[in-house]
Amino acid sequence: MTEPRYFCVSVLLTKSDKAPEGLLEKVTADDVNIGLGYVCVRNRIGDESYEEARVEEARLFESHPMLSKIDKSMVGVPVLAQKLVQIQATSIARNLPAIVKSINDKLNLNVAELRRMPKKMSSLSEAMTAFMQIIGLAKESLRKILVRGEFDEYPDEQNMHCTARLVEMLNHYSVELHRNVEGNPANNFLMEEIMVLEEAKGIGLPNFLPRSAFLTVLQKKVNGISSIPINFAEKVWNYVEDVVISVIMQHSDNYYQLQLSFRRAGHNLIAKMKERSVNWVMEIVEMEKLTDYTCNPEYLSEWNKLMAQEDSFMKDVLTNEERPSMVKLEGFGDIEVEKLRQYSHVLQQAFDMKMRMTAYWKIVLKRLVDCYGLAFAALWGGIERMLEESPSVAAKRQKINKSIQLLKKSKEVVAKIMDKIGTFSD
Repeated sequence: MTEPRYFCVSVLLTKSDKAPEGLLEKVTADDVNIGLGYVCVRNRIGDESYEEARVEEARLFESHPMLSKIDKSMVGVPVLAQKLVQIQATSIARNLPAIVKSINDKLNLNVAELRRMPKKMSSLSEAMTAFMQIIGLAKESLRKILVRGEFDEYPDEQNMHCTARLVEMLNHYSVELHRNVEGNPANNFLMEEIMVLEEAKGIGLPNFLPRSAFLTVLQKKVNGISSIPINFAEKVWNYVEDVVISVIMQHSDNYYQLQLSFRRAGHNLIAKMKERSVNWVMEIVEMEKLTDYTCNPEYLSEWNKLMAQEDSFMKDVLTNEERPSMVKLEGFGDIEVEKLRQYSHVLQQAFDMKMRMTAYWKIVLKRLVDCYGLAFAALWGGIERMLEESPSVAAKRQKINKSIQLLKKSKEVVAKIMDKIGTFSD
């Protein structure tokens, strides 16, 4: 059975001398079930001192015909004071554990924060030690998240899960490249190829596909998507920069004097690598404009598949007596062919070039994506090597460690000799 809880644990009855009638019955009956009961007191009158008031109070409850019948444990300011002390002690006992816990928690928090604070630097050597410690911690964190794909230091920060985010970027880049091709392949079918062939005419064998015409169409298509690889390179390096700066700032959080220098150094390093990467991408794009080559067997397979429709397409356009206005072509849909009939002299060449370009363009897009994938792998390998110590520093570190071990052993040997000398002297 639990103890009853009271909002009011004691009732104070003042001016007992002014209204003594029925007071005894009220305090003994306890009709309202007061937890600590009643206390009857006499207030001070006029200029009475505390001591005088207490004397008068004691005399009142001793001599008054009604008030003297009240139990002495229920009358007087001293009794009231004792009950108040009891109430206060109970309250303190109940709340003290929580207060102690709060104090301990705050103490532990402050101690932990103090331990995390950097050691106060009083010399250049201590400053260099702190600097090298920050660099070491930052390099290890970057090696984890950029190279090994570990994110135990940032489990809830998805932006710091670098390998996963970079794969997502690469996939999005691939989708964007393929989405950027011409909308409906049936619109103005063969017209671009026909116009280029008309302008590439020269003295030579008929029905011979000029390479310059193919390159002209290829360059136009590459120019249409050339900004996408460059924008992607900048996007990747902007992301890497955010990650690098975030890691460095975290590890140098307690050294605000160094943070500005760290941030500037990080920006400069990433800017150089971004510039190098963008230049490389521009070279790749320019190479695709000037070169029409692949050893991928998928090109010939796709071209042969598309060219298998050439005979039926030519018949429908040029010799079919019904002269249909629309011809269905697999991979392109329904083609309007009425305007193509006036270019019968270059139609076969245009069809051939269209199919070659369609097959080759798939190779180009895959190559632009694959180059980035391979570049990422090489890049992270370069970053890993960059995060490692240079051979000269590693060799120097090994040499110093060996020297320290040798000096420690020498110190022990000398100490033993000194002990023996001291023994002989005695």
